[in-house]
Amino acid sequence: MKISQYLIALGLTLGSLTYANATTRDTTFHSDGNPIIRHKYTADPAAMVYKDKVYLYTGHDEAAPGHNGYTMHDWTCFTTTDMVTWTEHPSPMNVKAFQWARDDAWASQVIERNGKFYWYVAVEHGTIRGKAIGVAVSDSPLGPFKDARGSALVTNDMTKAVKHSWDDIDPTVIIDKDGQAYLFWGNGICYYAKLKSNMTELDGEIKTITLPHYTEAPWIHERNGWYYLSYAYEFPEKIAYAMSRNINGPWEYKGIINEIAGNSNTNHQAIIEFKGKWYFIYHNGALVPDAGSFHRSVCIDYLYYNKDGSIKRVIMTSEGVKPAK
Repeated sequence: MKISQYLIALGLTLGSLTYANATTRDTTFHSDGNPIIRHKYTADPAAMVYKDKVYLYTGHDEAAPGHNGYTMHDWTCFTTTDMVTWTEHPSPMNVKAFQWARDDAWASQVIERNGKFYWYVAVEHGTIRGKAIGVAVSDSPLGPFKDARGSALVTNDMTKAVKHSWDDIDPTVIIDKDGQAYLFWGNGICYYAKLKSNMTELDGEIKTITLPHYTEAPWIHERNGWYYLSYAYEFPEKIAYAMSRNINGPWEYKGIINEIAGNSNTNHQAIIEFKGKWYFIYHNGALVPDAGSFHRSVCIDYLYYNKDGSIKRVIMTSEGVKPAK
C-alpha cells in the first residue's frame, strides 16, 4: 500500500474509533458536499420523509482497509430538516435482531403505516441457503426495531426465476394510493408482490418484471400519476429506470439516469421529494483510493423531471445540495 493510501485508511479508522463513543447518542454534523458522511463508510441508502424530516437509513461497510469483500453487520440512521445538517442516531438495528439470520446487513428500506415503522432488509439466512428478506417493526423511526415475524418474509426457495442464491436482496416498498402495499426486490430479475395490510406477510403470488439489463437495487416511487421503477443496470452499475401508469405495469424502459458512481462497482439509489425539491441519494467509493466498492459513501444530488414526466440525467457533483428551506 502506498503511504498516501495508508494514511487515508488510517485516518478513517482512527476517526471511526474516536467517533465510537459519540454514536451511542445523537450526534450532529454538517455535510460539506459529497460524500455527505465522512467519519464512517455508508452504503445502499434508503430515505423516508416523515413529519417534515428526512430519515436516511444506510448499510455500514466495515471491511478492513484494502479488503475486497463486504463486511456489514448493522444499519445506520441519520436525520435532517435541511439536507445539509445531519444528526446521527445510535444504530437502530443489527443483524442479530433476526435470530434466523447469519449475517450481512445489506440493502434495506423503512416505511411508515398507521403509526408503526416497518424495516425491510436483506440478510444471509442461517439455515436456508442464500439471501433472504426480513422485516422488523418499531413504534419510532429511530427504533429500536425488532423482528416482526420471527422468520424470513422471503427466502431463496420461494423464488425460482434465476438460479443463483443471492436473488432475494434489495427490498423496496411502496403503499399505493388505494392503500395496497407492494414489495419489490431482486438480483438478476425484479420480483414483486403485494403485502397484506399488516405489512409482514405477502398477499398472493410473487411476480417478475422484465427490464433491460436489470442487475439489482430496485426503487419504486410515484409522481403525478406516473410510477417510476429505477434499478441498477449492468455491472459495474449505472442506474436506469422505467415508467408506468399502473404499478402492475406494463413498464416502459426510459433509459439511464445515473452513470457509474466513481470508484464503486455498485450503484444504489433512493429518490425522495422534500420541501418542493427532488433528491437522488446514492453511494460512491470516493473516500478511499482502493477497494472503494467495499468502502462506500452516501452522496446526494438533485433530481429533475422533464415536462413529459421523464427523468433528466443526474449530474453527480462534489458540492452536493444546498440547504432546503
